[in-house]
Amino acid sequence: MMEDKNLLLKKRIIKNLYYANTFSSAELSLEIDKSLPLTTKIVNELIEEGIVIETGYAPSTGGRRPVTYSLAKNVLFVVSVAMDQFITRIAIMDMTNGFVTPELKFELPLSAAPGTATILVEKIMEVIKKSGIPKNKIAGVGIGMPGFVDVKKGINYTFLKTTDKSLREFISSQIDLPVFIDNDSSLIALAELKFGSARGKKNAMVINAGWGVGLGMILNGHLFRGNNGFAGEFSHLPIFNNNKLCFCGKTGCLETEASLLVVIEKAQEGIKAGRLSKLKQLPVEHAEEACEAIIRAADEGDQFAIELLSEAGYKIGRGVAILIHLLNPEIVVVSGRGSFAGKIWSAPIQQAINEHCIPRLAANTSIEISTLGYTAELIGAAALVMENYEKHPALKTRLSEKKLAYPER
Repeated sequence: MMEDKNLLLKKRIIKNLYYANTFSSAELSLEIDKSLPLTTKIVNELIEEGIVIETGYAPSTGGRRPVTYSLAKNVLFVVSVAMDQFITRIAIMDMTNGFVTPELKFELPLSAAPGTATILVEKIMEVIKKSGIPKNKIAGVGIGMPGFVDVKKGINYTFLKTTDKSLREFISSQIDLPVFIDNDSSLIALAELKFGSARGKKNAMVINAGWGVGLGMILNGHLFRGNNGFAGEFSHLPIFNNNKLCFCGKTGCLETEASLLVVIEKAQEGIKAGRLSKLKQLPVEHAEEACEAIIRAADEGDQFAIELLSEAGYKIGRGVAILIHLLNPEIVVVSGRGSFAGKIWSAPIQQAINEHCIPRLAANTSIEISTLGYTAELIGAAALVMENYEKHPALKTRLSEKKLAYPER
């Protein structure tokens, strides 16, 4: 029993160091709500096991400067999977969110025929095998994906449906590792909360600008998923009277006017109509390449490309105005794939807020572009594993072996 309690405390310390990077024993004591002597004892045990290292001294506050601690870089690893409707990315990350394997990126349309989940499993296994990292050094697999994801049941009701087992159970049984799945926009918000622009913020809205217009909500300092985990379907706010059919089966959704797929569609129409632009031709069959071409042209000052992104940004801003009226957030972060467009989004979103928000409500809400950008979902998927690190029974054995550290790569 005492051994189990010590193991739990060790996992709590590892989780806190993962998020904070460095802590003193006194700070860790407060975080895990245990006495300083007990915390120091556990930290010393982790140092002996090669899991925690001393990293120097904290700034002086008047007395002796406390020693600070961090996780050893190559002690524990996480497999991160970031999926959207067309592209899947897989990488193995260390406890500093550094990539220890090159990112594997491949096309995997989620609307494809049955068997997509099997392909995903094969790719995950391929990445693990090529890394050479033993499975007992891997804390788990975190997967972000679009759709209605039930985090507790491990089911995606929209994509990658399985028959006998939940999606989470199916993948876990195939690769023999703990697996956690969540909605992509929720994981992007988790990454921003723990490591990005929303860090330290109590109330924040994180926009996932991509093939849809996703939303992750941070309320009272915590990720808000709603009753069944389906909160944040920002894409499907019925804002427009455009008679355009959305993927969800309804009409007039925000997604039908402001997604990157709509931007690509309007770019193609403009090129055919003879608009002056650097965009002479777009690879219609590859949405990612077409999107990158538009953003690149906008970065180079192409007026047509800037106009397309600005129009989408303004319409996203109309949706953001609704969020401000409802939730009064401190910050709105534009993240995900679309954040590549950078500051081009800021002005039109702010303009829409100025036009559609009560000034008193919007006065203290800032609009920021993510510094994590397109890596946010991968970081969020890693954080999902660490969120479950201390409470998942299958992860207990990963600290039972001494000398966990893996050689520098």
